[in-house]
Amino acid sequence: MFWNKKKKDKGKGPKANLGLMIAELFGKTPSLDTFYNELEEMLITGDMGGSVAMGIVDELRERIMKDKIKDKETILKELRAIISGNLKTIRILPDHDKLNVFLVLGVNGVGKTTTIAKLAQYYKKQEGVKILFSAGDTFRAAAIDQLKIQGERTGNRVIAQKHGSDPGAVIYDSIASAKSHGEELILADTAGRMHNKSNLVNELKKIDKIVNSNLNGGQYRKILILDATTGQNGLQQAEVFNEAVHVDCIILTKYDATARGGLIVAINRKLNIPVAFVGHGEGLDDLSEFSPENYLDDLLALE
Repeated sequence: MFWNKKKKDKGKGPKANLGLMIAELFGKTPSLDTFYNELEEMLITGDMGGSVAMGIVDELRERIMKDKIKDKETILKELRAIISGNLKTIRILPDHDKLNVFLVLGVNGVGKTTTIAKLAQYYKKQEGVKILFSAGDTFRAAAIDQLKIQGERTGNRVIAQKHGSDPGAVIYDSIASAKSHGEELILADTAGRMHNKSNLVNELKKIDKIVNSNLNGGQYRKILILDATTGQNGLQQAEVFNEAVHVDCIILTKYDATARGGLIVAINRKLNIPVAFVGHGEGLDDLSEFSPENYLDDLLALE
């Protein structure tokens, strides 16, 4: 599932923001030039960004001209196909009987610690692995405390040092401790100080080097958490973290709030980073594997 398929209220979710706007546009039966211009504006409003929206509309224009398409059903089908071609998903699974490290990235406030707890729940149920939490965000005392709470909530050990400690040392100690205790997966929190980009990038590069030097054989993944309601700011965040450590995949949180949906398309098209999961609630089980088909159903629904 993309997320729980509960009935949506009008005015909420991507359907109300983009799908219904496209439906109204079809209802106006404008000239093709007007249609293209207004569709481009709608895609931008849906958080795809100017260059991505322009590229999608240009490709749609070419298909309509080439195949002489006139009916709205076929136009919508072609639009869906174009957007679908930009969507990328991935399954991130830890190796059994080896130590794996999943570095959880993201700015403050996107739901990193909550998502770490959800990932732990998911991997325990799906893979049965033993998990360790690593409190690598040492710059916020609240982040350390929050991860400890999530550790108690999910029954997982937490490796933490005092506020202000070296994050790289915490990750190093976590790897050593997990090896000695037979844990198979480290879910490591990290700082998200976007206001101090150079320090953040340097810190993440140091952590990246420590993991690569001390992990033997298991999966090492860098997972970026993005808040779906942040719009194009999410793309900027993805660019910064990807520059620092090459992000392997994205988890989109808060998607069932008032997200407009296009952020996924923009990131997939511009940065080629796939989406692994979608968070859709506060419960430990409120994490679903990303489904491009269900995503498109909601994004472009006309009824």
